[in-house]
Amino acid sequence: MKALLLEAPKLWKQIDVPAPDKPKPGEALVRVHQVGICGTDLSGYLGKMPFFSYPRIPGHELGVEVLDVGPDVANVRPGDRCSVEPYINCQKCYACTRGHTNCCEKHQTLGVHCDGGLRPFFIVPARKLHVSRQLAFEQLALVETLAIGCHAINRAALQAHESCLIIGAGPIGLATLEFAKLTGAKVIMLDVNEQRLEFCRKTMGVTHTIKLSDQVEQNLRELTDGHLPDVVIDATGNSNSMASAFSLITHAGRLVFVGITTEEVRFRHPIFHKPEGTLLCSRNALSADFARIIKLIEDGRIDTTPWITHRTAFEDMIDVFPSYTKPETGVIKAVVAIGE
Repeated sequence: MKALLLEAPKLWKQIDVPAPDKPKPGEALVRVHQVGICGTDLSGYLGKMPFFSYPRIPGHELGVEVLDVGPDVANVRPGDRCSVEPYINCQKCYACTRGHTNCCEKHQTLGVHCDGGLRPFFIVPARKLHVSRQLAFEQLALVETLAIGCHAINRAALQAHESCLIIGAGPIGLATLEFAKLTGAKVIMLDVNEQRLEFCRKTMGVTHTIKLSDQVEQNLRELTDGHLPDVVIDATGNSNSMASAFSLITHAGRLVFVGITTEEVRFRHPIFHKPEGTLLCSRNALSADFARIIKLIEDGRIDTTPWITHRTAFEDMIDVFPSYTKPETGVIKAVVAIGE
């Protein structure tokens, strides 16, 4: 069967791979219907993702159908439509035994550390499948992106009476926005791209947006009664943006890095020590986040309609993929339909 391989940065190949064997105990054979393209895939293509290994079959935002299950599998059955939790954890290390499965010491993310879903069929641990009787495969492929934002807001412990600045209105920033809104907090979006800020205002219902300038701190104080935001979440993966974010929290505020950079992030310690700031990193998500998100979409509390702006077929993806790295393309979320 055909698969799409990222052999090295900026080098895609269509290859032949063996069809998967029958699933073993604890495993499921799935057919891939839809694959979302996210910032990790784009960074992997550009050679800017520190955790990405080559050569690699990418694809970790997946809407799949269960075809067969191995012995002792009870949580899914053939015919189930599922979202895939792509964070394969060992279940035995110190992090896993404390419930931090998202940052397992032997962590493997499908499509990043090990081969993912840009192929028609593959084997996954059945425990990583989350069933929905209602959602379409495209919606199921969006769950992982939303889970990143869900976990970031959980890490921030954002409260309704607080204000939250989200830096970066790309897919991860928008996923974070979805869950920031659910808390009832005042949310402010900051980006360099006016087109994305317009999307936040018109489509995502954001009242407060700021375009990056040398007046950012003043603009923020005008929106937060003279102080700075309680929570700042940087979703850019840009080292300069991440460094600047240290100076944007209020006293006793929290800064959360959900974006990842390969560069050094430098800041002057007094500007963060003086307000007694707290720095948090947010990596991946937990199983409970997937279940929560599926229920929120099923209940209509999260509308996935605006998310998918670009679609392509498996056969055309190599040709169109470079365009997804260009801001002028206006990609919020691209999805790939996988054929037989």
